[in-house]
Amino acid sequence: MKVIVLGAGIVGITSAYQLAKSGHEVTVVDRQKGPALETSFANAGEVSFGYCSPWAAPGIPAKAIKWLFMKHAPLVLRPKLDMAMLSWMARMLSNCTSERYAINKSRMLRLADYSRIALAELRAETGIAYDERMQGTLQLFRTQQQLDASAKDVKALAADGIPYEVLDRDGCIRFEPALKHVRDKIVGGLLTPKDETGDCFIFTNALAAKAEALGVRFVYGTTIKALDVEAGRVRGVITDRERMSADAVVVALGSYSPLLLKPFGISLPVYPVKGYSLTIPITDASRAPESTVMDETYKIAITRLGDRIRVGGMAEISGYTNDLGLARRSTLEHSVTDLFPGGDVSKASFWSGLRPMTPDGTPVIGPTKIIGLFLNTGHGTLGWTMSTGSARLISDLVGGRTPEIDARDLAINRYG
Repeated sequence: MKVIVLGAGIVGITSAYQLAKSGHEVTVVDRQKGPALETSFANAGEVSFGYCSPWAAPGIPAKAIKWLFMKHAPLVLRPKLDMAMLSWMARMLSNCTSERYAINKSRMLRLADYSRIALAELRAETGIAYDERMQGTLQLFRTQQQLDASAKDVKALAADGIPYEVLDRDGCIRFEPALKHVRDKIVGGLLTPKDETGDCFIFTNALAAKAEALGVRFVYGTTIKALDVEAGRVRGVITDRERMSADAVVVALGSYSPLLLKPFGISLPVYPVKGYSLTIPITDASRAPESTVMDETYKIAITRLGDRIRVGGMAEISGYTNDLGLARRSTLEHSVTDLFPGGDVSKASFWSGLRPMTPDGTPVIGPTKIIGLFLNTGHGTLGWTMSTGSARLISDLVGGRTPEIDARDLAINRYG
C-alpha cells in the first residue's frame, strides 16, 4: 500500500519505520525541517514502562485546587473561552474515579509493556544508540502521605504483572547514591526496575535514517492543509506544495491532530498540555542521578542522559501557546537543586513542548469512520514510552492484520 504518515515526531517516525518494514511505500510529511523538532525534542527522557499512570486519578480535583496556590505547582491553569479546553477538562474530571483509573491504567500498562518488548527488539535489530540506560525509575516520596497513596499504583502494577519494589529511605539511597546528601528530605520510593531512559531526539533521528534506508520518503518544511477525502474514503493529503495521493493516511500530529480532523466530522478529544524541561551539563557525577528520579511532590522527572541531566515536567493548560514561562523554569531548578545540589543550572538550556493529552490518559490508535484514515496520537507524556508498541499496532491495523495485543479499547470509538 501507499501510506502517508503525517508527523515526524517519535510516534510518526516509529510508525513509518514499522510500516516500511511491513512492505508499504511510505512518505512522511512534517512542517519542520527534520525529525523530532517539536514535542519529541527535549522531553524528560523517561521510557516508563512501569511508571505510567493516567493524570485523571482519584483525588486529583482536590489536589489541583491546592496546586493552584503553590509557588512551585506541578499544574498551571490559564482558563479561557475555549470550548475544546472546557470540554477536555470536563471529560478528564469524569475519569477521576477509582473505577476509571483502574481501567485506564490497565490499558496504559498493556501498551507500555508491549512497547518495552518492541523497543528491545528494535534496538537489537538496528543497533541504535541514544544515551540509553536500563536502570529503572524511582518515584520519590517526600512525605508519608505520598508513600501511603502509592498503594493504588502498587495494586495496578501487581495486577498486570509489572515488576516493582517499595523502598524505604535507605533503599532509595542504595538505588540512587547521590540522594545520600538529602536523605532527610525523603521517606521512601516506588521502584519500577524495567523502566529505561534515553534521548528521544537522538533516537528519533537515528531511526529516521534507518527508515530512509528502507525507502521511506521524507517531505519536510511542508504545511499540511487538509485531508483529501472522497466518498467516505481518504485519497491522500493536500499540502501547501502539492496534492499527495495515498491508499492510507496515518495521523500522528500530536496536539494538532484534532484541528486536521474536525472538518471531517471527527471529534478527537486531544488537547495540548504544555511541559517544560531543562538540560544541564553534569559537573560532578557523584551528585547526579544514575537513572530517573520522579519527584512526586512537583511531578518532575530528573533523568541522566549521558553527560547531561534532563529535568522535565509541569502541566500547563493554556492552549496552543508555546512560550517559555520563567516561573516554570524556577520550579524545575528548585526540584533538581533540592534533590541533587551542586549542579550549575545557570548553564542549562530551557525548552517547552505541547503534549497531546486525552481525557483518560490513553492514546488513540486505530481506524476512523473514514476508510483508510488511521490515528496514532494522544500519547500525552508517554509518546517516547509507547511509541514502538503503538507503531506495531498501527502497522498491523493498516495492513489488515490482527495485532499481537488487544487494541480495540484504544480506538476513537471508545469516546462514542
